[in-house]
Amino acid sequence: MKILVTGGAGFIGSAVVRLAVARGHEVVNLDALTYAACLENVAPVADSPLYVFEKADIRDRAALDRIFAAHRPEVVMHLAAESHVDRSIDGPAAFVDTNITGTYTMLEAARSYWERQGRPEGFRFHHISTDEVYGSLPPDPAQKFTEETPYAPRSPYAASKASSDHLVRAWFETYGLPVLLTNCSNNYGPYHFPEKLIPVVILNALAGKPLPIYGDGSNIRDWLYVEDHADALLHVVEKGRVGESYNIGGENERSNLDLVKSICAILDRLRPRADGPYGDLITFVADRPGHDARYAIDPHRMRSELGWRPSVTLDEGLERTVQWYLDNEAWWRPLLDRKGVGERLGTGAP
Repeated sequence: MKILVTGGAGFIGSAVVRLAVARGHEVVNLDALTYAACLENVAPVADSPLYVFEKADIRDRAALDRIFAAHRPEVVMHLAAESHVDRSIDGPAAFVDTNITGTYTMLEAARSYWERQGRPEGFRFHHISTDEVYGSLPPDPAQKFTEETPYAPRSPYAASKASSDHLVRAWFETYGLPVLLTNCSNNYGPYHFPEKLIPVVILNALAGKPLPIYGDGSNIRDWLYVEDHADALLHVVEKGRVGESYNIGGENERSNLDLVKSICAILDRLRPRADGPYGDLITFVADRPGHDARYAIDPHRMRSELGWRPSVTLDEGLERTVQWYLDNEAWWRPLLDRKGVGERLGTGAP
């Protein structure tokens, strides 16, 4: 199978690229190499004859048409997006432009290519999205997001992804483009760009800096190990029903405060701190505007229809992730100098 992966130098995209090549698929990695992208993420497969890199922007229709014509993919896995909620609060325009206009441009390029090829039955456009489109859940553990949950995005990021989801569904209903949609819970693991919660906590802890927790730390997330997610995404491409959406969750709910305490406990074992336990560095900061209280996914459709479940528990995944950051300073150290990394963003201040 030949797969065009957009955003393949990013966190989730690179995990998809590495796994797809390892399984013998041909992969074209299309990435604009914006601030959160890193070609070192795909270094393990960069020399494979199955791998090709194309530097291009998903908003550049001419470039997309050239890439489709040159490589003739059988599947598009669309992951390219602006993804950091805090940055979306400070600068929503980039999220509207990339996540909405970029997805529209991808859809049109894919549709044109698909029609020129005679509408091959096996072609798929797989749009990868987020559970944040559903909004916020109450604490009741019985309530979870399903594929039928109404959309209620509460941040500019979530709204832009909700918009892109609606575009993908419209291109299926109106033009017949064979699409698949997935909405995932919070990802974590190796190669996670150091502006998201887990890598921020690990790297701040190693530097002896405060470990910032928004509000009182009671916000709950369902955590999905990124390599499990990549496996699920390929599973959907191979077995998913055209026009269907699938929620992919890690089945690992934990509050932000408990998550940070877990990371501190792992670091206390693996890299003890001379000045006392890492938990002493925990600092509560002003909450993010519109901060969703809880996300949790009901993955019944993935289990019952496609036979997929996550394989990595949160405790196992955190252990692997912390160890990876301890072993890969050469990867993360240069990224700390990129714009906005290490700064508090998304306060909502004018």
